[in-house]
Amino acid sequence: MRRLSILGSTGSIGKQTLEVVRKAPGDFTVESLTCGSDIDTIFDQIKEFRPKVCSVVNESKALELSSRLKDEGIEIEVLTGEEGNIACATLDSCDTVVGAIVGFAGLVPVYHAVLSGKDIALANKETLVAGGDVIMPLIREKGVAMLPIDSEHSAIWQCLKGEKREDLDRILITASGGPFRGMTRAQLENVTLEDALHHPTWNMGGKITIDSATMMNKGLEIIEAHHLYGIDCDKIDVVVHPQSIIHSMIRLRDGSVLAQMGKPSMVLPIEVALYYPDRGPSIVTEFDPFDAAINNLTFEPCDTEVFRLVKLAYEAGRKGGLVPTVMNAANESAVMAYLAGSINFLGIEETVFETVGKMESSISRLDLTIDNICRTDKDARIYADEIIKGKIK
Repeated sequence: MRRLSILGSTGSIGKQTLEVVRKAPGDFTVESLTCGSDIDTIFDQIKEFRPKVCSVVNESKALELSSRLKDEGIEIEVLTGEEGNIACATLDSCDTVVGAIVGFAGLVPVYHAVLSGKDIALANKETLVAGGDVIMPLIREKGVAMLPIDSEHSAIWQCLKGEKREDLDRILITASGGPFRGMTRAQLENVTLEDALHHPTWNMGGKITIDSATMMNKGLEIIEAHHLYGIDCDKIDVVVHPQSIIHSMIRLRDGSVLAQMGKPSMVLPIEVALYYPDRGPSIVTEFDPFDAAINNLTFEPCDTEVFRLVKLAYEAGRKGGLVPTVMNAANESAVMAYLAGSINFLGIEETVFETVGKMESSISRLDLTIDNICRTDKDARIYADEIIKGKIK
């Protein structure tokens, strides 16, 4: 039985993790839950799953939740802030931490979870993009498991089982292409926020949906795969596969290509991670190869001249160090500004490129430590926010 702490339980991945728990209550216990400010959702989750501890980043919302729980007669410790997330991630009674906090905010709690010897079921790309050079050596040092939840990295992980790492030649990460697949640069100048949030295949949160529209999500996944599987970024290809049935592929040195297939659903990769090294019961719709909706699988190259953030991610991954940290921080700031209506779609890309260009030389002398990663993230957001202010008319 896995004893779970779910960081970011009110988001898309957190909710689907609890769906897996709900379907197999005898296989899991929920030790702690955390959220940013959505106390209505976490209140219902606490009533159903009865964790020992919970945390709400927003202090006033944490106080409100504590009062509501007391009125309901539910005794539970309610923590707040980043310290609360860390406490939940390092809880003695927990053995597995589900890292589902959106963005860079997920890094520090996961870092402390690894330090305290927890297995990590990771959905948060940014943890490894910004901190992979610190997190992965620590994973090996502590002898804990890194269990990928991201559908592409789960697919790669499953394909690699039973294979020797030295036989791995290339990784092929699949991409739906997002809502703007096939568009030109000129067309991207006129897309709206509503257009960008209308993903053709996946139902996700706002930040990752915009990352899919810019294709930055694939850029982040390239760097994540580099850290997870110890392969150079130049040996990782992005393949546009609009049907999202093949979730990724690997090519071995003899030319064999292995692929993992399934309907678009995050429930399966979550289940694969949580039941590892075993397989759990089927709780997703059975895959039917004769389904008319999936019997025509197509593949296209990723156009990095249109979606330039993918090209930047390759460059950042090659350079390593703190460059991916800066790129990720600038992207998070720019996406939030776009969601707020402060900049246009291509303004995201412009902000990220400009921030990386401004900071690259100044960060080259810094050691790769968790403190320097956090400091660089903060500085990059300041740079990005200044650039964004200059774009607001």
